Amino acid sequence: MRALAPIAVVVLLGAFGSSASAELLGDAEAGERLYTQCKGCHEVGKGAENRIGPHLNSLFGRRAAGLEDFRYSDSMKRAGNSGIEWHADTLDSFLANPRSIASGTRMSYRGMKKPEDRANLIAYLRTFSDNPANIPEADPTARMSEYTIDPALLAMEGDPEYGEYLSGECTTCHQVGGGDDGIPSIVLWPQDDFKLAMHAYKSGQRIHPVMQMIASRLGDEEIAALAAYFENPE
Repeated sequence: MRALAPIAVVVLLGAFGSSASAELLGDAEAGERLYTQCKGCHEVGKGAENRIGPHLNSLFGRRAAGLEDFRYSDSMKRAGNSGIEWHADTLDSFLANPRSIASGTRMSYRGMKKPEDRANLIAYLRTFSDNPANIPEADPTARMSEYTIDPALLAMEGDPEYGEYLSGECTTCHQVGGGDDGIPSIVLWPQDDFKLAMHAYKSGQRIHPVMQMIASRLGDEEIAALAAYFENPE
């Protein structure tokens, strides 16, 4: 069989490093107008505080029910304990139907039906989250990057049990429960995104000294196994 030539893979990095998630980001100016539907319960921006609902600063990457000084519903706490974080895709689902994420939420909002409206509101909320340097996966970076990778590496099937065995070095920094305390979550990533990121570090196409060192010690099968494990660690 003829070997496949390496291809250039273009990824718009956003929630979970996923291009599909990043496409959920729309027009922030239009989103600001839509935010009038939210501001009766939620504050955002300088000096924002909790009101009927939690404040929405630094929302991207925050675990559901993740503010210690806000009293959440039991349903939202369960969502957070299950590993749900606020990224473009989870926010899109929640805005369309809040009970799709937390069935017993006290939030009375019935949902925003138009996908373009949700995308615009998500883009507006994104402007109030941090933009960590040198961590391309961290929300809300969403910047265009191009990496060259052999498609056979993306197609490689990984063993999740082997990935769990290897995961100890990853989980010294990245929380396996999906939490995010300044280090981006790698839980529930699509496998191709995980493989792409690790091979980009390994080849030096993505710059981060610690991740380059870790990736350089991993073989192709090990990267595939870790990708399979972190896609669904449960």
